Amino acid sequence: MARVGVEQSLSNISQALRDKGYDVVDLKQESDAQGCDCCVISGIDSNVMGMQDTVTQGSVIEANGLSADEVCSQIEQRFGRQS
Repeated sequence: MARVGVEQSLSNISQALRDKGYDVVDLKQESDAQGCDCCVISGIDSNVMGMQDTVTQGSVIEANGLSADEVCSQIEQRFGRQS
């Protein structure tokens, strides 16, 4: 099962992913993303400083404007799992 890091403010998405059996990590600081297969971010403060340091090799999904179901679908498509 994929390990998914989810920004703290996206609690509805965290819960939906846990319900589907994913290993969910709360992203409180940059180091929390290490070892995650995928990270879900709100995108609200995305790249504010114009810096792009890579912390994880996994996919990043910007959840701004997406429902929890839409985010889960994107993760399922990337990891080949169907609910």
